[in-house]
Amino acid sequence: MDPEDRGSAPDVTSHRCGQIDVDTRTDEDMEVLTECRSFNDSEDEESALPPDLEWIDELEDDDDDDDGDDDLAVADDHAKKRSYAETARMFKLRRNLDQLDSFYQQKEHDVLKAREELKLVRQHIESLLEMRDNLETEIERQKAADNSVAVIRLRAQHKRLCQELRSDEEMEAHINTELKQQELELSEVEVELGRFSSLRQEVHEEEQVFQILKAQKATTRLQQERKASQNLQLKQQHLRNKQAAMLKTEETESQRKTDESPAHRKIAAKYMKKTIRRMHQLEAEKEQQNRELLEKRIQAVKSLKSNIAATQENLRIQQSRAKANTQKKEQQLRQLRESLQAQGINSIRHMYQQKQLEEIKRKQEEFEQKQKSKRVEIVDKILKEEQLVKRRAKQQALLPKPSATDKISSQRRAREKLLYYLDPNPPSATEERATIQLREFSDISSSSSASSDLEDLEENIQQEVDHQGLDDSLAEPEFSGLWDQSNKMPLSEKTMLTQTEVNKEEHAEASRRSNIPSKRVCGKEFKGPPFISKPEVIHFKDFEVGKTYKKKITLTNISYTTNNCKLIGVSAQLKDFISINFESPGFLSPGMSCDMQAVFQPMINEDLEGEVRFASAAGPFSVPVRCTIKKCDLEVDTQFIDFGTHVVGQTISRTITLTNKGALATLFSLDTSACLSPETSHVHMPSQVSANTSQESSENNTTCDNQKSSASMDTGELQLKQECQELSEASENEPPLSEDSATGPGVIPEAYVFSDVDAQINETLLVSIDISLGNVREGEVGPFESIKLEIVFTPTIPGESKLDFYIKFSDVTSKTIPIMVRGVAVSLPVWVVQPSIDLKICMFDRLYQDSIMVQSSASTALKLTFEVCPEMRKHMEILPKTGFIQAQSSFSVQLKFLPRRSLSKDAKAFFDTDTGVLDVPMTVQVAGQVQPVHFTVQAVVTSSDLQFDRTEVDFGYCSIYQSIKSSFHLTNMSLLPQDFGFLGVPEFIEVQPNDGFGTLLPQETLEIDLIFSASKAKDYNFQLSCKSGINRVFLLTCRAVGVRPPLQLSHSLVQFGATAVGDQSTALLYLINHHTDSNQSKLSATPGVREAVAPVAPRLFCFTPPEDSDIRISPSAGRLLAGERCLVQVMFRPRLSDQEIKDEALRLLHRAKLLREKELERERQAEQEIKKEIPVETNKGKKASVIPKNNKVPDSPKPEKLTESPDPDDIQPGSEQYEEAKASLLYSFTQCYREYTVPCYVSDRDPPEENRQAQPAWSPFNTLYLKLHCPAVQPPLVVISNNGHNVINFGQVPVGEKVIKRLTVQNISKEPLDLRSSLLDIYGPFSLLNALRCIRPGEKHTLILAFSPTLEKKHYETLEVRSNKMILEVTLRGEGLVPDVTSSHPGGLLDFGCVLEKESPSQVLKLQNSSAVPVGFRVLLSSVAPSRPQGGADKVDFLLGSYTDSRVQPTVGTQNHSGLSVFSVVPVEGSIAPGQSQDITVTFQPDHPSVNYSDRLIVELRNKSKVCVIDLKGAASSHNMYLRGGDLLTVPVESLLPPLITCQSQFIESEVMEKPSVPVLVTLRASYSAGAIKPAVRELQVGCIRSAQPSKKGGDFHWDNMASLQQQGFSVEPSRGNLEPGHRCTITLTWTPQSGYKPYEVVQMCVPLTLKGDETNVYRVTLMALVSTTAD
Repeated sequence: MDPEDRGSAPDVTSHRCGQIDVDTRTDEDMEVLTECRSFNDSEDEESALPPDLEWIDELEDDDDDDDGDDDLAVADDHAKKRSYAETARMFKLRRNLDQLDSFYQQKEHDVLKAREELKLVRQHIESLLEMRDNLETEIERQKAADNSVAVIRLRAQHKRLCQELRSDEEMEAHINTELKQQELELSEVEVELGRFSSLRQEVHEEEQVFQILKAQKATTRLQQERKASQNLQLKQQHLRNKQAAMLKTEETESQRKTDESPAHRKIAAKYMKKTIRRMHQLEAEKEQQNRELLEKRIQAVKSLKSNIAATQENLRIQQSRAKANTQKKEQQLRQLRESLQAQGINSIRHMYQQKQLEEIKRKQEEFEQKQKSKRVEIVDKILKEEQLVKRRAKQQALLPKPSATDKISSQRRAREKLLYYLDPNPPSATEERATIQLREFSDISSSSSASSDLEDLEENIQQEVDHQGLDDSLAEPEFSGLWDQSNKMPLSEKTMLTQTEVNKEEHAEASRRSNIPSKRVCGKEFKGPPFISKPEVIHFKDFEVGKTYKKKITLTNISYTTNNCKLIGVSAQLKDFISINFESPGFLSPGMSCDMQAVFQPMINEDLEGEVRFASAAGPFSVPVRCTIKKCDLEVDTQFIDFGTHVVGQTISRTITLTNKGALATLFSLDTSACLSPETSHVHMPSQVSANTSQESSENNTTCDNQKSSASMDTGELQLKQECQELSEASENEPPLSEDSATGPGVIPEAYVFSDVDAQINETLLVSIDISLGNVREGEVGPFESIKLEIVFTPTIPGESKLDFYIKFSDVTSKTIPIMVRGVAVSLPVWVVQPSIDLKICMFDRLYQDSIMVQSSASTALKLTFEVCPEMRKHMEILPKTGFIQAQSSFSVQLKFLPRRSLSKDAKAFFDTDTGVLDVPMTVQVAGQVQPVHFTVQAVVTSSDLQFDRTEVDFGYCSIYQSIKSSFHLTNMSLLPQDFGFLGVPEFIEVQPNDGFGTLLPQETLEIDLIFSASKAKDYNFQLSCKSGINRVFLLTCRAVGVRPPLQLSHSLVQFGATAVGDQSTALLYLINHHTDSNQSKLSATPGVREAVAPVAPRLFCFTPPEDSDIRISPSAGRLLAGERCLVQVMFRPRLSDQEIKDEALRLLHRAKLLREKELERERQAEQEIKKEIPVETNKGKKASVIPKNNKVPDSPKPEKLTESPDPDDIQPGSEQYEEAKASLLYSFTQCYREYTVPCYVSDRDPPEENRQAQPAWSPFNTLYLKLHCPAVQPPLVVISNNGHNVINFGQVPVGEKVIKRLTVQNISKEPLDLRSSLLDIYGPFSLLNALRCIRPGEKHTLILAFSPTLEKKHYETLEVRSNKMILEVTLRGEGLVPDVTSSHPGGLLDFGCVLEKESPSQVLKLQNSSAVPVGFRVLLSSVAPSRPQGGADKVDFLLGSYTDSRVQPTVGTQNHSGLSVFSVVPVEGSIAPGQSQDITVTFQPDHPSVNYSDRLIVELRNKSKVCVIDLKGAASSHNMYLRGGDLLTVPVESLLPPLITCQSQFIESEVMEKPSVPVLVTLRASYSAGAIKPAVRELQVGCIRSAQPSKKGGDFHWDNMASLQQQGFSVEPSRGNLEPGHRCTITLTWTPQSGYKPYEVVQMCVPLTLKGDETNVYRVTLMALVSTTAD
């Protein structure tokens, strides 16, 4: 950074330090003071510069570079280093001193601030003390006046004031302490400042030295910059010359290109014609191709239409044939049904049986075909395998047969594979059961000797497995997926692996069998395995994954010879889980044994089976291995429970035991749902059974021979026949169906089947309600545990009860266990005829009776005892309590019920206090019978009270001039209707409605109005007696105070006439203060006090109409003196409320929504009808009229999402919906009647004289009430324009302009209206432009209103449109604004200067509109203005000598010879938007040389106010050089005749040098005053015109005979010069009188001035000089 950019370093530092926020903390203060003190101790020490003062080094380096004296720099190296330290010390010291000054200023500011705060607090304390004294005085005065309320209020204020005073005193002490502390700190800072005064002086001196050095440096740098600037100017001049040369070269090049362009254009035009011709040819060819293609398409479309027509005809024929066949079949079925019904046969059952038989036959045929195809496949496979069997027979002839275990496992696997090959579909549950049975059969056969047939079957299966192709053995998926991509091995690899494994097994078996010796010993042949194991099967039962199990096995030699055993291995599926520890014992004699150990480490939770294979001298043998996981083995001790026969009412229970014999726990649950068992479903769903049976039979046939399959077929057919027979028997018991229902033979029987199922389900539910399960319905059965399950039989209805429930388990392998429960119930011999006695609705404390009838079916007499529960003995009684009923007879007793109020407490269990329902169970004990007879007594107990919603009615203070209505609610608390009536009503009270008599329905609440009319000013206390229909009396206490108010209304009731909405009605009444000095008002004091006399005083009154009402009262408040009266005006102006309008808007939206839905529905129906139209053939075979093909059937309307009803708050005033709803209400408005009661509050007296602004005391008993009856009717005249608003706002209009608006009204009444209007202010801005007339019903009339403001203010006026039924008020509003338009040109002279003839320079004026409204303007030129005087009156004045000044020109000067205006303006008129601007272009276009071109331009607004007036001036020349100045030699108006002399005053030109020179006169007047002569000075302007023509260049000028001029005292500066285009030069002529000049002597000289431009012109300048005492 340069020192010049930094400025004064101490000043910058001081400025920065002044912005530091100095805190009052002691630590920062000590830092500042310590830093300042450190400089006194380190003045002689050298220190490094801080980072913020490193620029000082640069400053010193620059100073050293500028010196250039290297010897002195080397000699004074030590002094330079010392100057660095001194400079750094100076800046750092200045910074710290400034910080200290800032700190001192901060402390001083804090002290002043604290003093001001202390002063304010003391002033506040003084004001509080003064207020406290005033309050104490006021308290004493109120105590003397015995005004306790005021005293309490004043004491509260006094207490609050004392608290505030106490807090202010504490604040004063605190601020005083702080002030002392801050003053102490300020004193310390002042002491520090005094200590550093000498140091401050030293720093000031060093700063002055530094500033001097800095100024020297700045001077040197300035000189260097000037040199650099001169060099730069020279470079720029050279660059300009170079650019001018390049520009000239470019002009030459452009001229050459311009000359060559016509030739290039001709060549381009020739090639262009060729291109266009070729393009036209291509377009013609393309158009021909398109035409051919279009014809081909037309032919294709025609052929397509013919094909479609033929196809439609074929389809129609097929449909008609199918329809005829269907009708024929239906006719045959109908005839068959009629014939069967005629024969007395159930047609429905017979047809259903026929259909089922046909279905069975069809399925049987399909099954036979499928069976035949599978037989062919099996035979084909067997034939292929026989060839392979013969090949292997030779190889396996010498090998021993495999063991029984191997044979069993291989047989099992072969059978499974065979089943898989024959039926690749996944096995169902039935197939799994069949497979398990097959395995059991194979196990049984393997345990005994294997038959030859089984061996043959095994060999065939094995051969089939070995030679079955892989494509036939693998199930193919329906779609390709990951199974194909990742898990599927190549067929060749799988085939190779399978063949390798088979070959290995074959070689192993061959090697083992080759070493087997003969089993015959001593003539005895040994059969069976040579060794037996103990245990026979290695069984790892209930294993868990992750654990290790070990078992010891003993092998015993049971052969007849010495034998040995060798471990070969375990089965392939057990290799990963079982390891065998066995050491070969060598040869063992018969009966000897050896041990081995099997270790089982399970890793999967699955059952495993296999064997451990051994080899011995007698042959191979194996030990079976079986590994089973934990399983559940669940069973119950019994599945059938029979409770036997029991009497209704007893409870019997039975238990069953659920036992889990397995090692796996499971969850169980008892399901009592009435779902049908599989057996039941088979019985009732023959179609399903037939399908399942056929499927099972087909599966069994794949694993069994032909005889078994045929047997299963016979069994299935027999089952189906039995099921059809059962269904026919069931259908015989049902009523026959109608003919209409028999149209669908395939549907009706199925409905019958499902109805039977539903009936059975309902029957099961009905018969099982008496049998229930115990508490244990679900739980967990642990391993080897048992659980007791309880079943309870509680018969309630005589008859047999059944329940089938199921025990279900969470273990999927455990089957559901069904349990069947049966029981029989018999009825009691004695019963109550009416088991539920309903006493209906009863009231408290009233007696109700009924009879109870008991019936007996026993053959002997029985003793009956009637018992009432203890809780009801106070309220209910049965007489007699004991009796005997004879055999097969009846017995009657009497029931008495008297409910008391304590019923809810005594019988809480039977009585519901909320609903009043009483449900009492009663019993009849029968001798010798365990189960008593139960019956129930029911009643609804209700109260007989009539309840008032309040216990006391207080009418308050009631004026003797008015009546007060108070309402209360009378509620019937009973559930029965009750009559009521108010008896003994006083004469000053009135009870309504019906004069206090009526009937209250149950739980009904009736509003009763009490109207109190005080006759005297006194206290009223009385009771009203209400008596009910059962003679109960209810009392209501009432009280009131009658008062006489000080003011009186002339009318307390105002009934307005029918007023139209939007109109207003006015009523006048008087408010009278009838109290005078002799008439004193009496008012009632508090109860128990005599009447007091109130002093006569002025009264304040205030009317308070309801909010948002249509009532306006004027004046609403005022003051009345004694004996005065006030005129009160009440206005009623009905209007529509916002809520009503919003509700109507919602209704309209809802109606529009419904109409739209109906329209959509009609469109859908129309489209459906169109789609239903089908072409029908006529008798002649021709088609009937069909919809044309060109007319497309409209698509079904897309479901439009109708807009939901908006929220009423979303409908804003002024919106379209709002205005439509308002118009709808006005058109449909009938009438509306409202009543208002307006209170008028009257004060006791005026406010106190001390404080007139205080609130006066208002007494509630002085209040008057004004009742208003306000009927509203439909307006006959409404506004239909302006969105229904009767307010016309013209907005802001510029003063002087006129705005017109229209208002349309319509007659919506049924009578014609004669319209009239009120008179508007004739001097106001509003006016009505058209007349009003009579309009008939439904007609419209438009009012044309104008607003033309003349003043800048807001205008408001009301226009009344009157008719014989209403007055429509139209509010007119508008604001006049003075337009604020300014021009960029202030006005005066606008000089275009001198231009070449026929050129058009222009200048732009900008008009700025600062107003808030658009403003119109127009531009006027005096030369074309219609008001311009013809003949040039200003020219005449000028010729007559009115223009005395030589510089003055007329307003309109010289004009063009062509007749066009010299000056033109664009635009001539327009409008400027608010805040916008408008450019006005003024163009100067002369057509001949002249210096007298002039005109006047006026910009004015529409209100005739002028924005600006501009005098336009210009000159034209035919040459580029001109001379201006000198005295006027001719008049400034050109003559209509040709000029006689070609000389002008300000611009004189000559075409050739030979022409005579142009005279110019310059008069110089020197002034003489106070004995001194002041030289005379005049100026001439020489200029060169800039032209658009490139041929126009610059020019030069020069003066001749300069020596003679100087002899006469004239001096010319400059005497010669060059001018560039667009520049001009001022020539200054000065005349100083020579010595010896005679007064009043005229010195005259004539000097030629030569101007050289495109032509050379010589001007003869005549200089006339004289001395004048009046010269300026």
